[in-house]
Amino acid sequence: MRHPSRRTRRVTAALTVSLIVTAGAAACGPDDNDAKAGGTDAKPHKGGTLTVLNSAPQQDFDPARLYTSGGGNVPSLVFRTLTTRNREDGAKGAQVVPDLATDTGRPNKDATVWTYTLKEGLTYEDGTKITSADVKYGVERSFAAELSGGAPYLRDWLVGGADYQGPYKDKGKGLDSIETPDERTIVFHLNKPEGEFPYLATQTQFTPVPKSADKGTKYEEHPVSSGPYKVVENQNDGERLILERNEHWSARTDEERKAYPDRVDVRSGLDSSVINQRLSASQGADADAVTTDTNLGPAELAEVTGDKELASRVGTGHFGYTDYIAFNPKVKPFDNPKVRQAIAYAVDRTSVVNAAGGSSLAEPATTYLPNQKSFGHTAYDHFPAGKSGNASKAEELLKQAGYANGLTVTLTHSNAKDFETSPEIATAIQDALKKAGITVKLEGLEDNDYKDTIQDVKTEPGFFLAHWGADWPSGGPFLAPIFDGRQIVKDGANFNTGQLNDKSVNDEIDAINKLTDLDEAAQRWGALDKKIGEQALTVPLFHPVYKRLYGKDVKNVVISDWTGVLDVSQVAVK
Repeated sequence: MRHPSRRTRRVTAALTVSLIVTAGAAACGPDDNDAKAGGTDAKPHKGGTLTVLNSAPQQDFDPARLYTSGGGNVPSLVFRTLTTRNREDGAKGAQVVPDLATDTGRPNKDATVWTYTLKEGLTYEDGTKITSADVKYGVERSFAAELSGGAPYLRDWLVGGADYQGPYKDKGKGLDSIETPDERTIVFHLNKPEGEFPYLATQTQFTPVPKSADKGTKYEEHPVSSGPYKVVENQNDGERLILERNEHWSARTDEERKAYPDRVDVRSGLDSSVINQRLSASQGADADAVTTDTNLGPAELAEVTGDKELASRVGTGHFGYTDYIAFNPKVKPFDNPKVRQAIAYAVDRTSVVNAAGGSSLAEPATTYLPNQKSFGHTAYDHFPAGKSGNASKAEELLKQAGYANGLTVTLTHSNAKDFETSPEIATAIQDALKKAGITVKLEGLEDNDYKDTIQDVKTEPGFFLAHWGADWPSGGPFLAPIFDGRQIVKDGANFNTGQLNDKSVNDEIDAINKLTDLDEAAQRWGALDKKIGEQALTVPLFHPVYKRLYGKDVKNVVISDWTGVLDVSQVAVK
């Protein structure tokens, strides 16, 4: 799991909210499904050029180097993986489904061995066969230091992964924990039970790579496509990426991707206001344009809402993400649970939501897990503050904690105005706590200093703003990095902010990881979230909402709860 600060993502109270999420793969197909959105009843059709207008470039366009949450979902047009997300709107889109494989994986009894069978008829852009050995090699090269950047799970989960240095340094040596008994079968041996391995298999590290075509760090210039599009031009490390149809891709092997356009032109490095202006005007090629990383800000959203035509071209997305107050109980007075509880009662979520851009861009949160079924969301509010805070209850708890005359604390936040840890959010909390007799001094740090400070156990403050997002829609990558005591990192980036090391919590995480029934696992994650919430190690504040414009001639808009952004693999243009 990677901390959201490593993602290209912005949530701002005054300008924009943006999120970049990478997902499995995409494709081109002749399906004529009815348009799900796009302001018309016309059916989507093949042809034309889709333009993608983004703020962040598609850097390091190599499946080994991409992180699930990085790079929008443009990489999914070129890279297919063993499994992928279900390409449907909303909650249905949070399901994992087969991609290159015939199913989502077959576990042994304790979920420590996972077996996959590739579909028949899979080919690369040059028409050569995709084999299980290519998938194995794609995974192995992701361990190379020069190709770092991808998700870290494989190093932790695969037997031998912790010491493996990739096929370059180890002179072609592979991982014995990945077996390929034949051209279509691949078997993974894990260190411990992992019932959510099908989710992991959606990550780009599971993209097949032909060993003969691997050029190390230069592979990104022309990666061999297993998806519906191939790279024909990559300018300035992803600043402009031009994709054209992979004629050897077959819709018969791919039930998830449509890829109606003939061409995809990705233009990055643009200012967010310029992107929204261009999408709003929808002139020329911009009528067939979308964005995967630029949200509407409060002022822009108000203007759009007042225009019926523009309002019909706004896609709304939800992604598993929570913004919260974090406590370090090793720092006084936050070692006292009643102090933490008092702050939880005093928080005015209405003012916090307003500071984050308003109710259209942020939903108040009282649970750590996002309010989606796939995460196992279980409603609870252990310290009910109402809409505007419960100052009297907070004062009562402070007295019990020995602070009858009030309390002075310091809240650490980032000075970057385009993050949820912004001064606006911090000021809203400061104002609310003042009503309960808590004087809050604000310590704003430059963003890099802020991240270095809060992620080091030696410098972690007692009271600060934080946020977390999941690499896939489940409670596992949400709760484990923050609350599993075995994941406390003393000499590196640590995300267990409360430094919780509770055996009962650790044991329950292990027990849930053994489950291959994802619905049952979700219920257990929700129950664990509720249990942990009683300790007031965090104060959930809000879950962000994503609002994005798209061009007037864009059809078949699909936004799943897995990514929260428009799925470029489904879009059709005029």
